[in-house]
Amino acid sequence: MGYNYVTPDVAKKGINNFYNNITDFITAVNSFLQLDFEQGMTDSGRVIVNTTIGMLGFIDVASTNVNNYTDRNRQDFGTTLARYGWRDSAYLVLPFFGPSTFRDGTGLAVDGFFIDPIGYINNVRLRNRLYIGKIINTRAQLLDATNLMDDASIDPYAFQRDSWLQMRNAQINGKEQIDYDQYLDYLSEDDSFDYATDDAVDTSENQNQTESDTLSLFENINSIEENIISINPLASHLVSSL
Repeated sequence: MGYNYVTPDVAKKGINNFYNNITDFITAVNSFLQLDFEQGMTDSGRVIVNTTIGMLGFIDVASTNVNNYTDRNRQDFGTTLARYGWRDSAYLVLPFFGPSTFRDGTGLAVDGFFIDPIGYINNVRLRNRLYIGKIINTRAQLLDATNLMDDASIDPYAFQRDSWLQMRNAQINGKEQIDYDQYLDYLSEDDSFDYATDDAVDTSENQNQTESDTLSLFENINSIEENIISINPLASHLVSSL
């Protein structure tokens, strides 16, 4: 929170781009380890463009529709282990790093010690500063998610665990992210969603039908009331009282 308060937005954006470029390098290596050479070349191209033209990644040139690098791929040694068969793993919360699994914790260690280029810097002071900066930047990016989790969930631990495991499974299975904007466009203001059939339902028609049924019901009640009144004056008094 202090970092967000004292750091200008343009500086935060540049620092975040710098660390994203390092993450892209880790992604490229793991794409090659997964034998996905086409994706590995794309990830490598993104790293090369941002490192050179983007001045060590502080400017995310590759995300400006240049050379079709707009969509950022995310891979790590945890997904590489899953690619080679380690699909299921016990949930694990790591100090400072948050939710993980035993598989992904192992992958995090491999990425950090053997793939992350920061680990190959001989200057110990500079290397440690870069590691600390990476942790602070990552934590600052997650502040909004933490506030949302605390406000929206009854059990924050279970919410975090289930949502994180679902996210990782989707990432491992190569599923595309949900396009919420497209989904919201599909549902108009007068529509609701029928979960039984996975179809949108026009609530305006339903509302008209409900109003029609309600009017018919009142007409029937009025008819019954008139019949009762014509039969018995005492019933007329009771109906009027109601």
